[in-house]
Amino acid sequence: MMAPVFPNGIPVTQPQSSPSASGSQAWLFFRQWLKNPLSIAALAPSGTQLAGRMTAELPPGAKRVIELGAGTGVFTRAMLDSGIAPEQLLVVELNEELYEHLRAQFPDARVVCGNACELTSIVAEKEFSKAGEVDAVISGLGLLNMSRDLQRSIMQSAFDVLKPGGSFIQFTYSPKPPLSRELIDELGLSVRRGGFAWRNIPPASVFVFSRTRSEQMHAVRS
Repeated sequence: MMAPVFPNGIPVTQPQSSPSASGSQAWLFFRQWLKNPLSIAALAPSGTQLAGRMTAELPPGAKRVIELGAGTGVFTRAMLDSGIAPEQLLVVELNEELYEHLRAQFPDARVVCGNACELTSIVAEKEFSKAGEVDAVISGLGLLNMSRDLQRSIMQSAFDVLKPGGSFIQFTYSPKPPLSRELIDELGLSVRRGGFAWRNIPPASVFVFSRTRSEQMHAVRS
């Protein structure tokens, strides 16, 4: 899947698409990179192996899921194929062209053109759930390339809507978590390594973040 640098999308080829469809999605993703290379940290969409590794980390019995930076929809398709109901999937994509593509590809899912930093407001406005009722957030955002302030804002918004024990599932092209140990500790999170997609281009690691403190997180001023 792609790795945007902003709360942007991570396009990826859909798991069960035809070669022509996969090619058109890759071209759509590459066009977005040409338009704004600073907002997308990869030249090509993610592959199906990575999509499988990401969805394998969903908590057992997960029903209500949010996807950040959906790109061309590879992770979206994998989650729907794994049994997540379309009406229980909120897809957030900042790039307007990718957003239109996602709306056309997944008409039954809740697809929103929005900023991941504003997730709490988006969830409320779309009446997707109450705060603290989301089972998991799957992220295709390029967290590794973001500033610490932007990382903090996205993670705070995500954990404000996640239920206790909920998971924030993120991939990165680095062997280490995309957040510094200082920020992980500041936000009261724990992280564990999930799967590794060696066939992805480039190979990608999956990390799962969870909350170690029981209370909701709020903005921290340094």
